[in-house]
Amino acid sequence: MIAIGSDHAGYQLKKEVIKWFEDNNIPYLEFGCMNGESCDYPLVAKEVCDRITSGNAELAVLICGTGIGISMAANKIKGIRAAVCTDTYTAKYTRLHNNANVLCMGGRVTGAGVAVEIVETFLNTSFEGGRHQRRVDQITSIEENNG
Repeated sequence: MIAIGSDHAGYQLKKEVIKWFEDNNIPYLEFGCMNGESCDYPLVAKEVCDRITSGNAELAVLICGTGIGISMAANKIKGIRAAVCTDTYTAKYTRLHNNANVLCMGGRVTGAGVAVEIVETFLNTSFEGGRHQRRVDQITSIEENNG
């Protein structure tokens, strides 16, 4: 299950990603802005990330204007490793090396075609483990010791 959410600035791109989910029979849960009206991205990030931390979703996609604000909010939540990705290379390596569980994108800076390719890459790439697990564990340790 994939959780997806956006604020108003990411609403149109969220709809494009959802269309791709539906075309590819990918189950999803939708949150956040449902009609393009203004809403607050930190609340959307929390709502979506709670689905990951509760085990109701494996991965998530969050979209705001640039992807930056919503990623900052998401990364405040224990257990979340959110990354803003603007291309397939960063999407691939944030999964391979960082075991990111939330993909963030910007609806005002990323076109629909590129966004779908980024999402596809993110969802189809698995964590490599090995030496990278040590680093993910270090991130978790920082999170636990500062919270």
